[in-house]
Amino acid sequence: MRNATLALTVCLAMAATPAISLAGSKVATAAVSSPTRPETDTKHDADRKPIEMLTFAGVKPGDKVADLVPGSGYFTRLFALAVGPKGMVYSFLPAEFAGFSKAPLPASGSHPAPNVTFLVAPMNAFAVPEKLDVVWTSQNYHDLHDGFAAPTDLKIVNKAIFNALKPGGVFVVLDHSSKPGSGLKDTETLHRIDAAVVKAEVEAAGFKWVGESKVLANPADPRTANVFDPSIRGHTDQFIYKFRKPK
Repeated sequence: MRNATLALTVCLAMAATPAISLAGSKVATAAVSSPTRPETDTKHDADRKPIEMLTFAGVKPGDKVADLVPGSGYFTRLFALAVGPKGMVYSFLPAEFAGFSKAPLPASGSHPAPNVTFLVAPMNAFAVPEKLDVVWTSQNYHDLHDGFAAPTDLKIVNKAIFNALKPGGVFVVLDHSSKPGSGLKDTETLHRIDAAVVKAEVEAAGFKWVGESKVLANPADPRTANVFDPSIRGHTDQFIYKFRKPK
């Protein structure tokens, strides 16, 4: 009954999206409930809603997933649990972001988890060794427009992601919302982006918009503060868009 209630809750939070399967909800719940997850991850679960996120992305056992700009690896570790031993997760860090890491980077190809491969390369050269079911990026799409990420070109990047996916594969973008009509003006100052810009850029690469989840929406966020401002940090208005590569 608990899983059925969860599945219904997730469905109601999504617009223009196919119904979420109970099986997908069970996979996500099992991954998030794993006792192997570190406390440094689980303490963020209340804000990041990982069960809803994994269910919306549709990650399942055996999938091949890329976590684009993985940050601390929060979602990389969840994906590794969800895809299981027959799946693979590619944790892709753009070379342009490497200078922000607080710890030495592991050699490309290595990772403590056997079903995770760590990759470092220029963002415009995004590629993985096999076709993917899911490409995921959270709270970092806006950064790809910023000066430090140069010479990243989103036309090249989104097309590379499109090419890396299997037909029917999905690209999920989660990011901090700026005000409608703001375009790219807040990406460097507030670390936010206009969701309409993301949709237009990704669709231009050939993707079809599937729908969105409003699980992390916060109407009380005025979207005028930097996302690291204590008044709003961890509670920003965020959009989660799903795009599909046509079969």
